[in-house]
Amino acid sequence: MKQLYNKYIGVLAVSIGLSSCVDYMDTNDYQVEKPANIAEQEVLNAMGTLGSYIDTIANPNFKLGGAIDMNQYSSRGLMYRLINSNFHEVTAGYGMKHGAIVQSNGNMNFDGVNATIEAASAAGTSIYGHTLVWHANQNAGYLNGLLAPLVVESPPFKNELDLTPLMSGSMEGWQTKGEVKHMENEGMGEGTSGIMLSAVSGSDPESVQLTTPPIPVIPGKPYEVIVYVKSDVPGQGGITFEGLENNQPAIDWMNTGTDSTSFGTDISWKEIRFTVNDVVGDSFQMHFNFGYEPNVNYSIDISNLYVYDPTGEPAINNLVADGDFENGNGWGGWGNGSSRGVTEDGMGFGGSGKAFSVTNPSKTAGFWEVQTSYDFAAPLNNGEEYKLSFWVKGDAEGIIRPELQSPNYSSNGFGQVGVTKEWKQVTLSTVATADDRIRFVISYGEFAGTVYLDNVVLSSANLSGGSTTLVYKTDEEKRSIVEGEFERWISGMLTTTKDYIKAWDIVNEPMDDANPSELKTGVGNTDLAADIFYWQDYLGKDYAVKAIELAEQYGNPDDLLFINDYNLEYSLEKCQGIIDYVNYIETKGVTVDGIGTQMHINIDSDKDKIVSMFKMLAATGKLVKVSELDVRVNTTTPTAEILQMQREMYKYVAEMYVQHVPEAQRYGITVWGVTDSPENANWLPGEKQGLWDLNLNRKPAYAGFAEGLEGM
Repeated sequence: MKQLYNKYIGVLAVSIGLSSCVDYMDTNDYQVEKPANIAEQEVLNAMGTLGSYIDTIANPNFKLGGAIDMNQYSSRGLMYRLINSNFHEVTAGYGMKHGAIVQSNGNMNFDGVNATIEAASAAGTSIYGHTLVWHANQNAGYLNGLLAPLVVESPPFKNELDLTPLMSGSMEGWQTKGEVKHMENEGMGEGTSGIMLSAVSGSDPESVQLTTPPIPVIPGKPYEVIVYVKSDVPGQGGITFEGLENNQPAIDWMNTGTDSTSFGTDISWKEIRFTVNDVVGDSFQMHFNFGYEPNVNYSIDISNLYVYDPTGEPAINNLVADGDFENGNGWGGWGNGSSRGVTEDGMGFGGSGKAFSVTNPSKTAGFWEVQTSYDFAAPLNNGEEYKLSFWVKGDAEGIIRPELQSPNYSSNGFGQVGVTKEWKQVTLSTVATADDRIRFVISYGEFAGTVYLDNVVLSSANLSGGSTTLVYKTDEEKRSIVEGEFERWISGMLTTTKDYIKAWDIVNEPMDDANPSELKTGVGNTDLAADIFYWQDYLGKDYAVKAIELAEQYGNPDDLLFINDYNLEYSLEKCQGIIDYVNYIETKGVTVDGIGTQMHINIDSDKDKIVSMFKMLAATGKLVKVSELDVRVNTTTPTAEILQMQREMYKYVAEMYVQHVPEAQRYGITVWGVTDSPENANWLPGEKQGLWDLNLNRKPAYAGFAEGLEGM
């Protein structure tokens, strides 16, 4: 065993106390006592590495861990060497979480994870997986975008397929086989109609069929077809034709990259879009075949069933070019130090694409003092009505005012638009009353914060076409989508890491602080942070059960899976809550290997509660892990006395862990505050919570923690 800090200090104090007075005239014998702080630091520097204070023979499975920024570790610099020399295991602070891995388009980038695995493997240091399922540090924008309403914009061209009978509830001109009927409220969007096709036997694709009337076309021209379809359970459909050179083609129906003669359906509306360019006459027909699978009910939306010539004359003309902002924008603006521009991809309506953003730092005396402006290619027509639609949300609530304006600032306003924190569609109209309305202006003086705009369309009210259908997802659809993403995330991470990572926080921070026997929830909270997504709100109380089942499916059979939470030493009710939740999980036939207690504590945390927590966790028979230990000093300028209190608390935690958790249940202790935090840190900025200071000098806390570990 290494000599410890208190032993060194004792020897130092004795040697200083025995120092004799020296005749100041005798320069040969002149001595200077070393300042106490320097002497103390030398004692700390002389200590062994942290891992050397653990009796590995008596505690062969105990892992001493350190948490660090993943990039700091994988770059193999100074912190890499500090971690590897002092700890057995490394935990990534952020880099292995959903928000760090999942991109705005849903793709997963594991480059940083793979680099960390390579670095740890080279050093022989294990990695603790943190964390698979959490509500924070998620790519919530991507996930919420999947759950957002589907916005369907019908093509701004004439529909060559006559829907008049279907719109009125008649099937005149349409042919059917099997059980096919017009149904109210079976289309996309509220109060819209659809065609329901019910398959019973599933013996013949054409046994359930809907056939269109002949669709007139101009020979040689391509025509685009759009169909929206869904089914009450997973099913299969197909489309065949009359009047084409190939009436039974293999087509990439849903832009999957693969041609086939049929397509799959499920409970969510799916867009089928393809081009027909081999018509042999002046018309063709389509057969929608849904007799593939037994006991499936299919719906086809009527309003958005389209066949059109994409090279034809548009039925609507958006006067705002690039109103979806995917290719930049031609908007100017001014006033009150405001700023404007196009967002990153994934910040547009529905969590996809781009949006236009305007930030006004404060409200102004006049609403017109902050504006954006878009110049038209030509003045609008005097006396003509114009329609305006767009999607809008803000990071706060307030009012904006769109208008059509002349060079002399006279205008025709569309009225006030209330902006909320949720995307909403606005549809307005106004009449141009002058022949020099040359620009579209929006005023933001009554809104303090950032406004986001998307899909801005301004057009003459005399033009038809280009309708918008808003399709809200059902609770069943949302659960299905979240289940799919849940599995895709867990399978992706575990498949990538399973060869090296053998222990995980399978679920992090499940218990609610105010109701510690219940799970956290985002229900009713309208002010969630941008990275918050509660899986449990969609998957229910068994979300942890599902996570463990997926971990067993995609990971290693002997991986250790922990349920981890914070404040268990602060609230013994919460400690009991997580114990009860673990017990509940195991009634569902899966196993939780251990419970992690984070222990982000202070120098004055209740020591009796710390003991009680360790006793409660040990009584479960599970592995117990101190997963994120740091000790705050409650000041940015701690005195020597405060640093000694920090030293004692680090020592106390290690000693109580050893004293109250049996050796067979000790997974280990991970230090979260390895070093003090800089002023600009995301975690405890400016705090002095670490074992090392910012210059990587060992602190008294280092010695206290080492002394606690020596008790093993």
